[in-house]
Amino acid sequence: MFGQVVIGPPGSGKTTYCLGMSEFLTSLGREVAVINLDPANEHLPYKCALDIADLVKLEDVMEMVKLGPNGGLVYCMEYLEKNIDWLKTELEKLGNKYLLFDLPGQVELYTHHNSVRNVVRQLQKWDFRLVAVHLVDSHYCSDASKFISVLLTSLSTMLQLELPHVNVLSKCDLIETFGKLSFNLDFYTEVLDLSYLLDQFKEDEQFHKYKKLNAALVDIIEEYSLVSFITLNVQEKESMLRVMKVVDKANGYLFGDLEERNLQSLMSCAIGAEFEYEKIKDVREKYMDMSNEPPDVSDEEMAPS
Repeated sequence: MFGQVVIGPPGSGKTTYCLGMSEFLTSLGREVAVINLDPANEHLPYKCALDIADLVKLEDVMEMVKLGPNGGLVYCMEYLEKNIDWLKTELEKLGNKYLLFDLPGQVELYTHHNSVRNVVRQLQKWDFRLVAVHLVDSHYCSDASKFISVLLTSLSTMLQLELPHVNVLSKCDLIETFGKLSFNLDFYTEVLDLSYLLDQFKEDEQFHKYKKLNAALVDIIEEYSLVSFITLNVQEKESMLRVMKVVDKANGYLFGDLEERNLQSLMSCAIGAEFEYEKIKDVREKYMDMSNEPPDVSDEEMAPS
């Protein structure tokens, strides 16, 4: 069985993604089941095949154990880990469907807490072929300090979960509402030379005293060289299709025999024939059309030496 583990900070669009991706995959002929593993998600816009609320509810935990929302979410995930047999029994009822796991937005669950990682590892032992889809709101690109934080969070999550990983800049259709970006969009999606981000702190007295800290964080991110992003507008089919192709390649669904596949499409994904520009061209062209001014930094200046 194949599936996606949809994670990301609060408000990054995880539930909207699960709704849009389930509808998109269903239109392509896949049998999809959405699994809600977020105890705080009470209003579900999609048809939920399995809900963690049937096992444990956040409100009950907060009332009985006297915990706040964050502590309650950690307790719920630990409770799910202890009752993993319940999850196995419920998943077996779904048959051979493509699964979308909608998880909570508390980043601590993915950066250093072990319950979600242990649940995912158990699913892998049961031969579930999973990929982590990490959603990040695209507005973080408009602030250098926030973008560095996003990069570090994404890297920590990749190392903690140890899953095939796809980082997604969500809500790219709203990118114009956040103002003009300091660099071209591919600077952020491909995570190019981050020293240019550090240059933006020189005139900011608030961040100048943290210059060495920011430089150290950037060095860590560039040393691992693992983080990159793909853009997403959940309302555009082409954007959803690009994300689907990347995800299918990451979890191996593309190379299975569950669907009749076009050989040419299979080979193009296998050898990475799709140009990087294609991943962002729709958003980039839309964004560039909004601005009458040339970018602050040219492509030559942005290119790493």
